[in-house]
This record gives sequence, C-alpha cells and structure tokens, in this order.
Amino acid sequence: MKWNLRLTAANKGIWKASELQRMLAEHGLVISAGKMSGLWSGQPVSLKLEDLDVVCVVLGCEISDLLIPEPEKVSRPGQQDAGQAVVAAAGPAVVPRRRDGRSLPPM
Repeated sequence: MKWNLRLTAANKGIWKASELQRMLAEHGLVISAGKMSGLWSGQPVSLKLEDLDVVCVVLGCEISDLLIPEPEKVSRPGQQDAGQAVVAAAGPAVVPRRRDGRSLPPM
C-alpha cells in the first residue's frame, strides 16, 4: 500500500503538517509531533482505524484517497524475474534525501 496523506492534504489546500495536526486536534485526535511527522513524511508503521476515520473527516476524503493499493509489489511464489533477483542481490534501493533534513514531496 502507498500512503498518500500529503498529496490528499495538498488537494484540500493543507500544506503544513502543523496545520493538519491542529485540525485533527479540533476533531478530538491529538497526535504528537513525532507521530505527525511520520504520518506526513513517510509510511506510517501503524494507524488505528478510528484515527483513520478522523483523518478522512478532516480532509473530506475516502480511504481510497489515502491508501493506494500496489498489487504489483506483492511477490508470488515461484515468480521472481531476473530484474528482481538483481535488485535483491544489490541490497535496498538508495533513496535521495535533502541536505537540510526535510522530506521530499510525495511521488
């Protein structure tokens, strides 16, 4: 699954994590700065379904706007092509990072 919070928020005119954090708090969902950073900048490790409901209400969106399926990433037994074998042998992919420590925009 691809986490699509930043793009969904941007489509609603919300450009800062702190702004979304304030709006969530107004709806009863108080999130720490660290957890908000994880939700905003990357792929959350865990998220309660009740919290997901609040995010959808605040953004006026559906779950399908926040979570995008990526079935092509699911490995199937016995179906590993040569390209995947080379990537697996080379190790994890290198992800570019900004020098100032800020996260890159969603892809």
